[in-house]
Amino acid sequence: MSIGVIGVIGAGAAAAGLLDALASNAGTDGAVTVFEPSANLWRGRPYAPDLDSVLVNAPPAIMSIRHGDHGHYTAWLGARGDEHLDPGMGTPLVPRAFYGEYLEHTAEKAVAALRERGWRVQVVPSAVLAAAPTAGRLALRTADGREHLVDRVALCVGGGTPHDHYGLAGAPGFVADPYPLARTLDSVPPDRHIAVIGSGLTAVDVAVSLAARRHTGRISLLSRTGMLPHVWQRPNAHQPRHLTIARIEQRRGGITLDHLAALLREEMADAGEDFDALVADLCAARSEAPTARLRRQVAAITAPKIGRRVLQQASHTVGPHAWALLPERDRDRLRAWSRTATSVASPMIPVNAVRLLELLDSGQLDILAGTRRITHRDGGFAVETTRAGERRADVVINAVNPPPHAVPHTAAALVTTLVDARIATHHPSGGVVPADPRLHVVGDLAGGGPFLTSSIPGLAAGAAAAARALLPAAWTGLTTRPSAGPGRGRCARPAGSRCRG
Repeated sequence: MSIGVIGVIGAGAAAAGLLDALASNAGTDGAVTVFEPSANLWRGRPYAPDLDSVLVNAPPAIMSIRHGDHGHYTAWLGARGDEHLDPGMGTPLVPRAFYGEYLEHTAEKAVAALRERGWRVQVVPSAVLAAAPTAGRLALRTADGREHLVDRVALCVGGGTPHDHYGLAGAPGFVADPYPLARTLDSVPPDRHIAVIGSGLTAVDVAVSLAARRHTGRISLLSRTGMLPHVWQRPNAHQPRHLTIARIEQRRGGITLDHLAALLREEMADAGEDFDALVADLCAARSEAPTARLRRQVAAITAPKIGRRVLQQASHTVGPHAWALLPERDRDRLRAWSRTATSVASPMIPVNAVRLLELLDSGQLDILAGTRRITHRDGGFAVETTRAGERRADVVINAVNPPPHAVPHTAAALVTTLVDARIATHHPSGGVVPADPRLHVVGDLAGGGPFLTSSIPGLAAGAAAAARALLPAAWTGLTTRPSAGPGRGRCARPAGSRCRG
């Protein structure tokens, strides 16, 4: 049975996972055409060559791009992981470029396996600018002016890029997109005052990488809240018994946040822990001094309490399933706390937390909350804050995390044509959803899910779902189902792990 040509738009981590899933389940007589203008195939923006200080932000147990095989990445890593052991986590945390080698290896093995089964696999080194239905197929127009006919499309274009909130594009000394840091930091004079817009994981990468390059000038993190990400705790063996997908599926008549909170309360009560104390600590994240909070969390890296670990795990395992069942008023309540929720779900790794605390204690790094305006003036930048007045900076690096489900600017024209042709529709909360069964969206662009950014486990789950939908059930023995939509294509992971690479 022939499935025609599958067009895969984008060749990052999502595409690597999709090819691996196809190779694991496909029969013969298929074809795949991958469209990617970048020379860094299978790595995407996050895992392209970069500084060694830019580390994978999660332990190996949850970084497998093969859905359902948690040991796939660990087996590839082997003894090489010993060189990158994080003493706080007790597991290897490798440079992202090194992890990119794993994605590249996985994708290339999948391509070879597909070709051995008689599949025709090719990579077109050009971006897809437009798509339109034609004669029962889909016509993809690439930047080189060619048209490619395919039968089904997997959209794997990755996430968005930082938004220029202060209108600084084009100003000398302004870095609009920090990655790769090997390129952007190379032109930064080591003695200048660097202002980093944002205080999330990207901002942490910038600060730690500046320090690794022996930067001597002042570093300031600018944000509205000044809130830093929480700090990873060492994974433990706790297996949730109450806050689980099974318990949610047992409930009749819908799920609310109060129901989820009750399950977490049961989980913590079994461990002899105080649920109300955990809630109070989470609520304090907006007001507690960031240095004091960071110091407490560094001290708790190996603490045995399960509360934050269970909440972190549930945000990626239970969360996507519960999100589809929650009433809109509860979704709005969660969105109002999205900064705190994201901080818990995607914490920083201990080695970066310790280095950040050292920079804060030395006085080289400070965190300026209440940033109101940044303007380019007199060869530098004026930073206006509600709490510290006006500060001057020589260089401004934009480390704002893009909103969830944002359309990458490189894919904006393509998405417009998909929507105009009624192949896809915009989702009200961001991203796109298929309006035509021939389209499958993998990754953070898939609309309708929670506001947490897709992780490697989420990408792997989405890629596996897309592969099931793309392959005839007669080949795989699997029942096809939609590969994008609320609660689908998200994260499944082992206990004690988390979901962001």
